[in-house]
Amino acid sequence: MLPRQLTRLPTRLVGALLVALALLVTGCSAQDTQQATTAAPGRSTPAWARGLSTVPESGLPAEARTTLTLIDKGGPFPYAKDGAVFGNFERELPRQSRGYYHEYTVPTPGERDRGARRIVMGQSHETYYTDDHYESFKAVLR
Repeated sequence: MLPRQLTRLPTRLVGALLVALALLVTGCSAQDTQQATTAAPGRSTPAWARGLSTVPESGLPAEARTTLTLIDKGGPFPYAKDGAVFGNFERELPRQSRGYYHEYTVPTPGERDRGARRIVMGQSHETYYTDDHYESFKAVLR
């Protein structure tokens, strides 16, 4: 006859595996929830934003909100390259004809140059934010 500790081993192992699996699933979904904010309750995500993480305008850094205000007013912009055509060479945004997207600098405190943060606007007022110099974008819900 086997000692009692050995007969409980499979049960304990299965229990530990189930706990590990639950933590893995819960951890992944919590991270995804933090990364991808959805539209306000009762509001669906616009078609142009589908497939991207989203962020409400109020969830952007203060400097990005200031840049959006300048864009809405038509300037003046602090950087000569603000308003330049964004080529979408990384293909992170939906494909459009050249000249459809324009980019604007979002100042980064402590940076001496333009930094990595940008707002990219589409001709139909689609608004995108990147804080990693075009490696990823979030659709800004305004």
